[in-house]
Amino acid sequence: MNATSLLTASTRPHSTRPASTPRTGSPATGTAAPAPTAPGDIAADEFRSAMASLAAPVTVVTCYDATGTPRGLTASAVSSLSLDPPLLLVCLDRNSRTHDVLVSADAFALHLLGPENEALAKRFAGPTDQRFTNVPLAAGPTSHRAPQLADCALRLTCARYDVIEGGDHSILVGRVTASDCLGRPAGGLIWHHRGFAHARPAESSA
Repeated sequence: MNATSLLTASTRPHSTRPASTPRTGSPATGTAAPAPTAPGDIAADEFRSAMASLAAPVTVVTCYDATGTPRGLTASAVSSLSLDPPLLLVCLDRNSRTHDVLVSADAFALHLLGPENEALAKRFAGPTDQRFTNVPLAAGPTSHRAPQLADCALRLTCARYDVIEGGDHSILVGRVTASDCLGRPAGGLIWHHRGFAHARPAESSA
């Protein structure tokens, strides 16, 4: 699966500016050189194999580029970050053709995918010029800020809050400004042991 996935290096500490103040520096781009390997680092293949055991949510992240064209990719290195303010993060491979567009966009949308969205996840991990072909978009209240995929049960619209260097990835931090729910359970599509899996709530004991 050719998707942005695991964060493969530790990140530098976040700045100590007040949480309510957006970062105004230039976004990270794909041209920065990765940090050199330290003598005590685990081998990349060994680390990748270990992280394959860590189940991750499958999402699609979208934005508009400078010409107003929808852009997006499948991402599994996604996490909530803060409750106050409401922040989430997405880790983006610097080699991705969509990397520079996403880290430069003022806003983006995070789509939580369910088991019924496997085909959508594969599409947004495929050729960049075919990702939005025949994919219905929703005309939601925040669709002018970022493309909204119509078939996703939950969409979160985010303003770009920060971009942090993380080895060969960039950590895109978004401040959640809107939540658009279709009224059905969202999520449940995960990436585990290099394949799709379907999560479901554990049965409660009697």
